[in-house]
Formats: sequence, structure tokens, C-alpha cells
Amino acid sequence: MLTLKQLRENPAEAVKRLAVKGVQAEATIAQIIALDDRRKALQTELDANLGEQNTIAKTIGGLMKQGRADEAQAAKERTAVLKEASKKLEEQKESTEQELNALLVTLPNFPHASVPVGMTAEDNEVVRTGGQVPELPADAQPHWELIKKYDIIDFDLGNKLTGAGFPVYKRQGAVMQRALISYFLDKNTAAGYEEVIPPYMVNEASGFGTGQLPDKEGQMYHVTEDNFYLIPTAEVPVTNIFRDVVLDERDLPIKMTAYTPCFRREAGSYGKDVRGLNRLHQFDKVEIVQLTTPERSYEALEGMVHHVEGIVKELELPYRILRLSGGDMSFTSALTFDFEVWSAAQQRWLEVSSVSNFESFQANRLKARYKGEDKKTRLVHTLNGSSLALPRILAAILENNQTPEGIRVPKVLTPYTRFTLIR
Repeated sequence: MLTLKQLRENPAEAVKRLAVKGVQAEATIAQIIALDDRRKALQTELDANLGEQNTIAKTIGGLMKQGRADEAQAAKERTAVLKEASKKLEEQKESTEQELNALLVTLPNFPHASVPVGMTAEDNEVVRTGGQVPELPADAQPHWELIKKYDIIDFDLGNKLTGAGFPVYKRQGAVMQRALISYFLDKNTAAGYEEVIPPYMVNEASGFGTGQLPDKEGQMYHVTEDNFYLIPTAEVPVTNIFRDVVLDERDLPIKMTAYTPCFRREAGSYGKDVRGLNRLHQFDKVEIVQLTTPERSYEALEGMVHHVEGIVKELELPYRILRLSGGDMSFTSALTFDFEVWSAAQQRWLEVSSVSNFESFQANRLKARYKGEDKKTRLVHTLNGSSLALPRILAAILENNQTPEGIRVPKVLTPYTRFTLIR
């Protein structure tokens, strides 16, 4: 959530920055400032009322002792009037604050100055590419045919057990899935990320804290009886560990990693681009999260991008890194780099990771703060990245490494799989 200070310091600049994300915010910001002014005026009036009440209260006893009962009674009546007025002022202030906060949460995060202007994925900027695109035979198959051929993932069985988008991994497919998870976690912990296993359901406060609520209700599975939400990413529970926490600056940066299944309704998804593993309702992902100071957050973002790039290189996958345009970014992000790997059989790029800096946007919702040497309390900056999402990584591995003998397993995974070919 943007802070009032960010909006009040330069409203015209705030309008300009939000326009990069395609949001016309001039009227909303003006309304927010007007509500904040009203809130302040109500608080001033309320403080004056309470001050007068305290002053009168100190005189009543003295008036009674002096035998000035009529004046004491008048003072009591004035106090009663002030108390009633204060009650109404408190109600008005609370209502104004609720209206103010309801508007604040509708505004997305400011995009960083380096974010490309544009509204679609076509406006994203290619930062760099790497890896070699494999040359496959003319009869190369997409992964949804390969998984049937080698009997490693069963979509029909998943549909029977649950529904579309909930595959069953089996045989070498299950081993590959476990190998990728273990490899990702090992790489992350070796880079200084502390591993945690969080809950797979969160409460409403956690969803609000990282910005999924009220923005993404339609994409999240809701357990209505308990008002819990199945997590769309480990970012939600892991970042919320620090909700309402004041950290010591000496403990920053905090680096954490977690493997979880992720659940997304993906309402409205259809067509060839969502076939097979390209888009699922339940999928596995390993996440990295950082909390750091504002001065170091973009250095941390660069480090996270290089970390994910190193993993993709070791998997021997051709890749490209994109700087997302304003219109293609998430509600909460200030700057996002997407990783895409080349699917040789589908002849298209598949997104496998987003690495983002949220600056203080999530921290303001979470009230995640730190105290420096000067004893002042400030909001941390939060960052997260996929390291990595498994379905499309596995799809690209299957397609790019198909041979007449079977599907070659990347060398970095063979210590985990204990086989070199899927066949």
C-alpha cells in the first residue's frame, strides 16, 4: 500500500508514475488527500474537545469546595455536551479513516523509473539472453505427447481425482519433480537463504499483507468455512512471518526460501497456450524472499536475478530475461524481471520465474519495519522471486532434451534422479 506521504509530497508526480501502469489516479489521489485533510481536522477538533474536558474536570472539585454549586453544575453540563460531541467526532474520524484506507488499497505500487512504458507483454524489454537453442528432429513432440509416451504424468487420472489442471506425477516424472525441488532448495540454501516450510493456507490478513487481497480474490481458492485461502505462492506466508514485526537493522538482509505447492484458479484460461504443464491449478514452486533496507533493495534485486539466472544456466536451458513494462507488472511490484525458457517443440517462450522488488508497498500493509542505529523506525523493502516454478521448467526440459533413446536428464539433476534418461 502506498503511504500518504508518497501521495502528498507530489500528487502530480504520483499521478504520472501510476499512469505508467495504466492507472488514471488523479481523482482518487485528490479524494485521498481531501479525506486525509478531513481526518486531520476532525482529530484537531477532537483533541481540542478532550483538552477542554480535562481543563473543566480539574475545576469542578474546586468550585464545589468553594460552594459554587451552580457553576460546578454548569461545568458538568458542559462536560456532558463535550463528551457527546467527542463521541460523534470519533465516529466521523473512524468513518473517514475507513473511507481513506478503502481508497488507498485500490492504488497499485509506483513503478520504478526504469520500468518501460507500455500496456502489454509486447512492450517488455529484453535485458539479455543465454543458452543454446537445441536443434530437434522434425518429428519432435510437445511435452503433453512425451508424458503420454513415457507414462510419467497422468492428466486423466488427475481429472478423475480432482479436476482439470491437477495432474498426477508418477514413475520417473515423480522423481524428476522431487529432484528439481531438492536441487532448487539446495542452490538457495547454499546462497544463504534459510529454508522454511510454511502453511499452505493463510488467513485474510496474510492475503492482504502481501497484496493478493483485495486484488486477486477471483484467482485464489477460498475455504469459506474457516475464511482461509490456499496459497497462490509461498511469498504470501513467508513474507507474512514479519507482519507487525520491528527488526533490528543489524539483522538485515533476511533471506528465506520455501518449497510449497501453489493453488490458482486461473479463471478464464484456455487455448493452446495452457495445454499440458503450461498452466495448472496446482503446481510446485520454490520461492526466495528477502527483506532489506531501502538503500540496498535494488542491489538485492540484482543479486536475486543473477542467482536465478545461474540455476537456469545449470539446467542447460536457453533463456531470456525481460524487464516488464508498466502494464504487464503486478499490482504490488515496483520493478519485475521475468525469466522465460525456450520450448523447442512448442516454438515459444515459457515464463518460469518473476523476480520483483516491492519496495515499501507490502511492508506498509504488513507493518514490517526495522530500527536503525538512530533508533528511528522505518519500513523495510521486500523482494521475492521464483527459484523456480516447476511445471514449465519440466516442460522445457522434456521437450528440449528428447532423443531417439529417451529424454536426457540435465547433468546437474542426475545426482538427485540417479538416472540419466527418461525412457
